[in-house]
Amino acid sequence: MYIQQLYTNCLAEAAYYIESEGEAAIIDPLRETEPYIALAEKRGTKINYVLETHFHADFVSGHIDLAREVKAKIVFGPHANTNYPVYHAHDGEEIQLGKVKFRVLHTPGHTPESCCYLLLDESGKEHAVFTGDTLFVGDVGRPDLLDGLISSEELASLMYDSLNKKIKTLPDHVIVFPAHGPGSACGKNIGKETYSTIGEQKKFNYALREMSRLDFIREVTEGINSPPPYFFDDARINKVGYDPIENVLRENTKPLPLFLFKKTVRKGALILDTRDPDRFEKSHIPDSINIGLNGQYAVWVGTLLDIKRPLVLVTEIGKEEESVLRLARVGYENVVGYLLGGINSWDEKLATVTSITPEQMKMETAEGWDVLDVRKPGEWAISHLRDAQFIPLADMPRNLDLLDKNKSYAVYCGGGYRSMIAISLMRREGFKHLINIRGGFGAMLNTGLAVVSNEVAV
Repeated sequence: MYIQQLYTNCLAEAAYYIESEGEAAIIDPLRETEPYIALAEKRGTKINYVLETHFHADFVSGHIDLAREVKAKIVFGPHANTNYPVYHAHDGEEIQLGKVKFRVLHTPGHTPESCCYLLLDESGKEHAVFTGDTLFVGDVGRPDLLDGLISSEELASLMYDSLNKKIKTLPDHVIVFPAHGPGSACGKNIGKETYSTIGEQKKFNYALREMSRLDFIREVTEGINSPPPYFFDDARINKVGYDPIENVLRENTKPLPLFLFKKTVRKGALILDTRDPDRFEKSHIPDSINIGLNGQYAVWVGTLLDIKRPLVLVTEIGKEEESVLRLARVGYENVVGYLLGGINSWDEKLATVTSITPEQMKMETAEGWDVLDVRKPGEWAISHLRDAQFIPLADMPRNLDLLDKNKSYAVYCGGGYRSMIAISLMRREGFKHLINIRGGFGAMLNTGLAVVSNEVAV
């Protein structure tokens, strides 16, 4: 038996490769199929199963393409109605893979069709459980993604039963392999580790504490941030199916000469600049949005940009296909093309962003600049700059009317990636007096600026 976790940091997503006796199964694959096929070829195995824990909302799964390419069977648990052929395993059913087995555990709660796959080793002993979005390290899946079809409270009640009857009853030694790690919006506050054990989770996971059903429902439904808008589109795509990834790459990765690039923009396409923030700072096309490949690129695109809006890309030379592929991972396939020759092809005046150090910021704020914090609510709650205004980046598109376009704002995040996204969004909406705080809040802590920490000014 061999298990490998294939973790993708920018999506905080974990897929899994499991093999026994020359047979392999892939659990929750990403959109591109090459990594899984290459791994199976390297290890001399055949992929026979693609196991899906549920209809993912935060990314488009590669299950359809992978199953087609390797002639594998797609397996879902109960209640997963699709527009393409799958095998619906029933609760408690065992699926043989070489000398090991997967036992299907129907665990509704995150979604009605959610299931976990309990791996039994060669001797039939419980070895690991692949929990999808049912159980994370330190957290559980959010129960609010059914868009009103089923209430959060109803789903949380189902999850209470799933955890108590199916998960907590497993032996403490069983390894927990979840579908997500820290940074994913599929949970409230997922721990930093990407795997654990049942015993550890029973000790430290708030959702596995002994509590009443009503207390559990309150715990898991309170304090959940609104899901990114693209979640509902991706869940639908995973249910109804999609075009093969090779077709998407061919159609979306098209070089656009400057005249055609400009024509496309005039017709309403949005310019997405995927370069690093420091390069965007030095030169960029006016009204372009910067979401760099060096961060959680696809997640922020899905959070901030309309999935139906045509996009044209400005990328580093050689990063065109990566920019398109990572968009396709979250269902963004309306890319008209990319600027041929990159930023150096632009023949008009380029825009810049002024960045200053936290030390310089002391002087700037004294001269009338307001300070804007665009981090996450959890980060703000731990500590923030005294007198700063707070608008999380995820909420910015619909909350910019809370700011005054005539004011001057110094914008900061944790390290500089999100503040540049925020500045590009604000500029596009008519804010003119903006500066970026280089190094973000992490750099500010060493400058003596007044910080509020746990309600105490320091």
